Amino acid sequence: MANKIQPVKGTREFYPEQMALRNFIYGKVRMAAQGFGYQEYDGPFIEPIDLYAAKSGEELVKKQSFTFEDRGGDFVTLRPELTPSLARMIAAKQGELTFPVRWWSFGPFWRYEQPQKGRSREFFQWNVDMLGVNSPEADAELIAVGATFLRSVGLSPERALIYVNNRRLMDSEFDALGIVAEKRLDVSNLVDRRTKMEPAKWDAYALELGLTQAQLDGLKDILGNFELWQKSDELTRLFAALEALGVKEYVKFDPNIMRGLLYYTGTVFEAFDTSGSLKRAIFGGGRYDNLLADVGGNPLSGVGFAMGDVVIGIILQE
Repeated sequence: MANKIQPVKGTREFYPEQMALRNFIYGKVRMAAQGFGYQEYDGPFIEPIDLYAAKSGEELVKKQSFTFEDRGGDFVTLRPELTPSLARMIAAKQGELTFPVRWWSFGPFWRYEQPQKGRSREFFQWNVDMLGVNSPEADAELIAVGATFLRSVGLSPERALIYVNNRRLMDSEFDALGIVAEKRLDVSNLVDRRTKMEPAKWDAYALELGLTQAQLDGLKDILGNFELWQKSDELTRLFAALEALGVKEYVKFDPNIMRGLLYYTGTVFEAFDTSGSLKRAIFGGGRYDNLLADVGGNPLSGVGFAMGDVVIGIILQE
C-alpha cells in the first residue's frame, strides 16, 4: 500500500465548511473596509528577500520566512507580510496618486513558525492602510475600520477590545529614565514579551539587556500607569476622534502595547478577545511614517493594520 502524501506542515485544507468561514470573514472585511472608502489591491506572492531586510526586523527575515534561491540565483521569499510591498507600489506611482490613499487587501501569506492553536505557517491576512495623512484622526479612522469589523461579526466591547499606545509617548518616558536610543528596540521587544514570560525571568532578561535596576523599576511604573495617555496630545486627539466615530467603547489605552516591528513610529494598537482562552492578537498595527524612503519613495506618512484569518476564525467558531 502506497504511503499517503500529507499536506505540508502548517498548511490548511479548506473543506466546504472551512471555505464558508473563510468567505464569511472575507465578506465582512470587505464590507468594513469599503464602508470607509478603501479600495482593494494586492501585491506579488513572491518577493526579493531584500524588500523585508530593511524594515521588518532580523527575526522575520532570518527565522520566520520561507526563503530560497531561485534558478536564476536570486534569493526570494514567499511574502510574510504586505506592508513593504505596499510601500514599494506607492513609491513607484507616488507622483500619479491622489492622496490620501486608502487601500485594503485580503490574501495568502507564509511564515515559518511553529504551528499551534492560533498560528499556522500558511494563512490569509487582511491589510488596511491609509497613506498621505499624518494625524491622530487618521489613526482613529483605521482603528474604527477594525472596530466596525469586530461589531459586524458579533464581537461586542465585552468580548473584544482594541488596546492602544504611542511610541513617541513611550520614547519620552524612556528619555526620562535615561534609556538611550540604541536600547529602544530592545526595550520595545522586552515590553512585547512581558505577558509571555514569568515575572522573575522577565526581570532577569531586562537586566541582561543592560537596564539598571532603577531603570527597570521605572519601566514597571510606566507599564502600570494606565492614565499615562493623558500626557500625549496625539492620544488625547485620538480618543476624541474615536468618540466622534462611535467606536470609543472598543478602545483602551495600555502602555504594555509596544509592537516589535521596526517601522512603527507613533500610535500602535492591538485587538484581543478578552473573554476566550486564546491569548493571541486578533489584529494589530500602527503608524509607520519612515517606510517609503527605504523603497525609493519620498517621505510619506502611513498608518495601517493587519489581521490574520486563523485567530478570528477560531474565535468565531467558539
